[in-house]
Amino acid sequence: MKPLVRACLLAAAFLLLAPTVSAQPALPENVVLVRRGVVSVSFGGPTRAEGRSYNNAPTFFIYPDTRLDESGASVLLDSFGIQPVLDENFGTAFVINPVGETYDAGKDFDAFVELFNLARSGNLKVIGLGRGATFVNQTLALRAADHIAGIATLDGKAARLPKDFTSYGVPAFVSGKNAAKAGKAYAALNAEKAPEEPLLQVVVSSVTDPKEFFSEAWDKVFSRNFRYNNFRHTHYEGAKFGQYGPYELEPYTEWQRLGLRRIVVEYPAGFRQRTLDGPKYLWYEYWPEELLEGAPAGSVPVMVLLHGNTNDPRTQAETSGFLQVAGEDRFFVVEMEWQGTPNYQAMGHDGIESVLNILFQKYPQLDPSRVYAEGLSAGSMTATALGIKKSHLFAAVGGHSGALFTGHWIGPFPTFEAVWSEATQKRGAVETAYCSVFGTMDTTVPYMTADNWQGNSYLNAWNAYEQMNGMDVVDQMDFTSWPVFGQPLRDRETLHTNKGQGIVVETGQLYKDTVPLIKLVAVIDYGHWNFMPTARIMWDFFKHYRRDLQTKQLIYLP
Repeated sequence: MKPLVRACLLAAAFLLLAPTVSAQPALPENVVLVRRGVVSVSFGGPTRAEGRSYNNAPTFFIYPDTRLDESGASVLLDSFGIQPVLDENFGTAFVINPVGETYDAGKDFDAFVELFNLARSGNLKVIGLGRGATFVNQTLALRAADHIAGIATLDGKAARLPKDFTSYGVPAFVSGKNAAKAGKAYAALNAEKAPEEPLLQVVVSSVTDPKEFFSEAWDKVFSRNFRYNNFRHTHYEGAKFGQYGPYELEPYTEWQRLGLRRIVVEYPAGFRQRTLDGPKYLWYEYWPEELLEGAPAGSVPVMVLLHGNTNDPRTQAETSGFLQVAGEDRFFVVEMEWQGTPNYQAMGHDGIESVLNILFQKYPQLDPSRVYAEGLSAGSMTATALGIKKSHLFAAVGGHSGALFTGHWIGPFPTFEAVWSEATQKRGAVETAYCSVFGTMDTTVPYMTADNWQGNSYLNAWNAYEQMNGMDVVDQMDFTSWPVFGQPLRDRETLHTNKGQGIVVETGQLYKDTVPLIKLVAVIDYGHWNFMPTARIMWDFFKHYRRDLQTKQLIYLP
């Protein structure tokens, strides 16, 4: 590999998913007040472990009935009782006056776009009151629905949909005067996409008290979903309004609604340390309520989630889709702070194993033969390494948007060379199932093309698992014959989703004799981040594998 290419890959590895820190640009003059939640994270980790992740934090654009000064805007926010929601969800609220004395469809829409581009929120909630509600119903809902995660209006006039009007729709809560008519308009707006997207709900209410209005809107609509745009780019690189088409509509992770209980664990670090005065480890447990105390011994599978570089350690639980799958299939999920932060100790590979041993002792209902790991970006690199370095522990591992870089450095990220050596030593004697998920337009951990597949990190990972599993190591790619994966795969599927413009997922498997040991999942034209529907794909692959607790051999159950 050329030195410049290697240097670029090395730099990319250490920048995986690092939050962008930059000066705040000046806000438009019609933004009268900005209010934020209490600080719940710092660069490199959380400062209050009991809160939520900062990922997908809600942003509220609030359009009042009439122009307000800063004091009036503050009174309005207080009347909603919005601060606890901002605090718990790391949210931000903007109170936005009309550009002129009254709302103007053209000028105020342009101001909306300007603020949208500055806020860069994938979880935008729009609230309108009175004349502000009419502007939201009649302008924003028609021109920006597919960029808005939810709308709530009170006493607004209904929109009139133009003939043959089509829309990707928007979840909506309407109340007060004209609520029935406004609700019908939103139902018509959502009609084309609603049959395939249950998140496109319309709730009509009669509440008029501001606090009840906001509380009900949050409970029934706002807290149910978020919008996200990672199509043809990576979301944190930024995008302008309309630049990459409609935003994905995804479920906002509320574990309580999934029948899950979250337990925050701060564990003393150090040999036989018994207090929390010194260094600590941190992890988050997510338990199906009925399994926490009443499940038979050894009956509950274990899913380990690993966040990306410098991410909040709740990132995967709240953005990967695995909690939604756990809510359906009822298994235990744990996400660990594995890298270390100013607040918590790094675990590393041995620490992850130690945490699992602690969990097995604490919860006899966990099944040590069905332990799986998955991560995002740098967490994907670590999960990939764990399946080889800790093959006695994990039956199957996988990763999203990350694999194995070639290079040499000191730090928490495993390299291809180190993992390959261990895979070679174990070749033919040890097997671990592996699932690789990636976006084909990822620029942070680039996927292969016909021109750059040599030394690609994803190919490195596939080859490492082929080596350890005793399979043929396919290290020559042919993208002319096989455009997506560069090689022939069995069980090929093309999955069309209802996300964004209809994001497509391609899958296939590599076999050893009659057993599929490697699954490849390509999210076409997607950038660097989780694509939530792939959690189900990965879990449906994982659950066929377990490890014999005596011999440590892999068992495949078709």
